[in-house]
Amino acid sequence: MQQSTLKKLSAVLGISISTVSRALKNHPDIAEATKAKVRELATAMEYEPNHNAVQLRTRKSNVFGILVPSVDNFFYDSFIAAVEEQARLQGYSVLIMQSRDQLDVENANLHLFRKNMVSGVFASVSIETEDMNAFQKLSDQKIPVVFFDRVPELPGYHKVCLSDAKAARLAAELIIQKKKKKVLGLFGHPHLSITRMRAASFRETLEKKAPVPQLSIDYPEGIDKSREVCLAALRSSDRPDVVFCMGDMILVGVMQAIHELQLKVPEEISVISISNGLFPTMYNPKITYVETNGGKLGKLAFSQMMSAIRHEPFPEISYLEADLIEGGSI
Repeated sequence: MQQSTLKKLSAVLGISISTVSRALKNHPDIAEATKAKVRELATAMEYEPNHNAVQLRTRKSNVFGILVPSVDNFFYDSFIAAVEEQARLQGYSVLIMQSRDQLDVENANLHLFRKNMVSGVFASVSIETEDMNAFQKLSDQKIPVVFFDRVPELPGYHKVCLSDAKAARLAAELIIQKKKKKVLGLFGHPHLSITRMRAASFRETLEKKAPVPQLSIDYPEGIDKSREVCLAALRSSDRPDVVFCMGDMILVGVMQAIHELQLKVPEEISVISISNGLFPTMYNPKITYVETNGGKLGKLAFSQMMSAIRHEPFPEISYLEADLIEGGSI
């Protein structure tokens, strides 16, 4: 059926086109009874507003951009799901893009967001991001940006972050409590602020205690490299008695290595991780982890974005608390 027009709605109801338009926009000057009649007829006639015209007039669409390094990551998947759900409830939709940790892809995606005049952008920066020029272009177009998880270290940007230092500290304190002597700490890419913060807090917590556990740190990032590094460490004569994993992909690689060597957890090797919460439950015994929840972070980020849309004041940095979830792996 051909799309009905405001003019047809106006003719059937016997009211002006401007009144019909304001009623559909829920304008406070229009009586509720009139709004109800207009909406009822609009639904019956399958009326749909011309979103392209609205977008050109307002220089905004009812779309939020979400930029993540990769969508095949449960943490980002749960973040996206939370933002999409909150956006839908507020009448928005989302445009999801991934940078694959490549600067040229990240810049192309940001250009696409600007071209589509999104209402705001949620962004987790790539490993290759050195300056903020591409993001500044969004701000120049009055498009708010809320950074999450991987955030710029520079001040002046709105960020929602996990309690990275606390998460690493909680893991290190449990390792000390369990009297572990040889610790293998596996972290993500050293270029990222999230990695540096977690590694510094983890090392500092261990070094404050006496006697100091023997600590070895590596930065294997993904599953395959984590498996390789862990295999080498577990096969060495100076084998660790506990492995700390900075994130879920590292945890998966570590567990592959442990299973390959048929080691018993926690009798022969202990494991503790920072995690979104799903992967630790997939092993027997369940992995002890510090929870950093992508869904909760998504809700916090959306709340900050709506404050920006409404021009309400909100903190430059907001933190999501970390909690220790006991399993049987340490």
